[in-house]
Amino acid sequence: MTLDEFAASNAPAEGGDTFQLQNHKLLAVDLDGTVTARVGSMVAYNGDVTFSGKASAEGGVTGFLKSKATSEGTPVMDAEGSGRLYLADQGKEVGIVALDDGESISVNGEDVLAFESSVDYEISTIDSLAGSSTGGLTNVFLTGPGDVAITTHGDPVVLSPPVVTDPSATVAWSGVLSPSAGVNRSLSDLVGQSSEETYQLDFSGAEGFVVVQPFEER
Repeated sequence: MTLDEFAASNAPAEGGDTFQLQNHKLLAVDLDGTVTARVGSMVAYNGDVTFSGKASAEGGVTGFLKSKATSEGTPVMDAEGSGRLYLADQGKEVGIVALDDGESISVNGEDVLAFESSVDYEISTIDSLAGSSTGGLTNVFLTGPGDVAITTHGDPVVLSPPVVTDPSATVAWSGVLSPSAGVNRSLSDLVGQSSEETYQLDFSGAEGFVVVQPFEER
């Protein structure tokens, strides 16, 4: 294609919702106020936008999702002002989930890209996984109203319970679900895990959904 055709085919998305997909790996945010985003996710912006660190829910430190198991976190920032902000995370796929008032979703801390200021959040850890080879699983419990942008390695699949998943490949689940952690020793013997244990998340019930990606976070 010509230079003009290339520019036209990749021009910014038209204005509208606060969160929009510029493409499947790039989030466009029509900013008029404040959004919370993953540190390092800004790739470009237009307008008057300022960035600041955010204190974690555990208090006193710049960052977010402090993991008791690993002492690591997923730092986030507040982007405030008026303009167009573009966010991405290591070429991962981006999806937008619109939460109604009181509706909630739990997202793996590695997979939170951004959420609107109207969304409340709470940090939780599945303690029974804290000593496992997965290093524990720290999730963000997000409650609407508002948009949440999540990321996945590749196209995700959305499954209905009952279902058992690998914690390292589990991206998110609906707020009505509360998984239990277990160990499948027969599988660990088969794949030769050095820990001699294979940890799994067991989702039961007749409602809700679980988001899984074709990739295991390490």
